[in-house]
Amino acid sequence: MKKLIIASTSTLYNGSYLEYLMPELQQFFNGIKKILFIPYARPGGISHDDYTAKVQNAFSNIGIEVTGLHSFEDKHKAIAEAQAIFTGGGNTFLLVQQLYRFDLIGSIKKAVEQGTLYLGTSAGSNITGLTMETTNDMPIVYPPSFKTLGFVPFNINPHYLDPDPGSQHMGETRETRINEFHQFNSQPVIGLREGSWLEVTGDTIILKGMLNARVFKAGKNPEEIVPLTDLSDLK
Repeated sequence: MKKLIIASTSTLYNGSYLEYLMPELQQFFNGIKKILFIPYARPGGISHDDYTAKVQNAFSNIGIEVTGLHSFEDKHKAIAEAQAIFTGGGNTFLLVQQLYRFDLIGSIKKAVEQGTLYLGTSAGSNITGLTMETTNDMPIVYPPSFKTLGFVPFNINPHYLDPDPGSQHMGETRETRINEFHQFNSQPVIGLREGSWLEVTGDTIILKGMLNARVFKAGKNPEEIVPLTDLSDLK
């Protein structure tokens, strides 16, 4: 049975890395001693080693060892033998390109569907949806496909931002961009605000955290949903 935490972000304003999620993660990873970290999104161009060290520093607070997937020669074996997988944030285009480069999409899907715990933040959450097409990132590289892991039957927009009524910025809002997406695509999109996450247990999907999320469906007005809403039937 698949079990996932799909978080909008790794870090809240004025907080340290994964600090706000750590009580939840301590329960989620109860009994887990080692996490396999996928560092390919490389936020700010950080190296794989430095990114993995950052994650290890956070998880050392709850006694969990972190090893980067990049350090394994046989990456498929590392995924198959992992107790848990964490995919961090950064650039989703780069992340997806690397997953396809090493032919890892199928291995990750198989592992998680067989019960390997999965944590995603930001880009690592974006890829749990049907496609990566609702990312906020610049296309700095070209992945061979936008199709991603499909652990949930919709798309994710992490770091969802509401329009600022006091701003004079005349560019597109996130809502505008998602409406553009729905001119060509039919799947719903969840706008996850920072500090919120989805908890997936088998086929059950629950919104967690302190903030509402925004649900976009093609041809319909957006809907605000409150924490603890069951999204299992959203498709």
